[in-house]
Amino acid sequence: MQLRSIDQGQVDLFHARPSVITPRDAQDLMSWPFFSLAKSRRVTPIDFRMGEVSIRVEATVEHGMATIWDADILIWAASQIVDARDNGLRTSRLMAATPYEILAFIERGDSAHSYDRLKAALDRLQSTTVATSIRQSSERRRHRFSWINEWKERMDANGRPLGIELILPDWFYAGVLDDALILTIDRQYFGLTGGLERWLYRLVRKHGGRQTYGWSFDLRHLHVKSGSLSPIKRFAFDLRDIVRRQPLPGYRLALTIDPDGRSRLNFQPDQFASGNAPRRGLQGRSNISGE
Repeated sequence: MQLRSIDQGQVDLFHARPSVITPRDAQDLMSWPFFSLAKSRRVTPIDFRMGEVSIRVEATVEHGMATIWDADILIWAASQIVDARDNGLRTSRLMAATPYEILAFIERGDSAHSYDRLKAALDRLQSTTVATSIRQSSERRRHRFSWINEWKERMDANGRPLGIELILPDWFYAGVLDDALILTIDRQYFGLTGGLERWLYRLVRKHGGRQTYGWSFDLRHLHVKSGSLSPIKRFAFDLRDIVRRQPLPGYRLALTIDPDGRSRLNFQPDQFASGNAPRRGLQGRSNISGE
């Protein structure tokens, strides 16, 4: 028996393709605080508001909030959907795959422990709820959803596992089908181990893109935008360590001080960077809104 969508009844089943495909990410998820950046369980909600954007993310005590590592499953789903669509195949919010196919794509091992972690990630994605004004007709109108509406393990008549099925929410699926809201990401992203550096790569990829002079953020603005529970001093300390290590694939980072004394994180694509320092024009770039 297939899963049934709560709001649309029966939906077509889309079987994930095992071929090697390009990783793609949803820009809305790259730009805003939707996930916990900590490996420890988080139940404190994310309550974010900036201009016309509002985001409220809530978790259950049983599972905790979906993490930025759990979001790898959504990157896998987005990559599958875009690749299939571009090859003239029909896509759907109802997806079927083997755990191995997902784990291989996001570069996790295929041990029993990895399978258990995958199931725990699916539980967190299903139990985490989001309410946001993003892509709504007015700031006061919110779309509420879970990252995964439902998921289940599939078995054959003899009880042998066949894989999993999951249903993606309309909000995410619509964003994936909009070319303007999808970006390719470097496969090395899956090798980043820290929550902050993973979040930072997605933000840098979204805002820095391939612009010669990159982009920059005031550190306090960056702290708010991350949704992190870390105090600003700890956040700044962790950022300095990331700048020292330069782990983000394809980008160079630098910290500078504005004339008014505020710290600023600068970033630009590797091919335009000169050592660890930003080029002229990057340090003085204005970033009032952060967008």
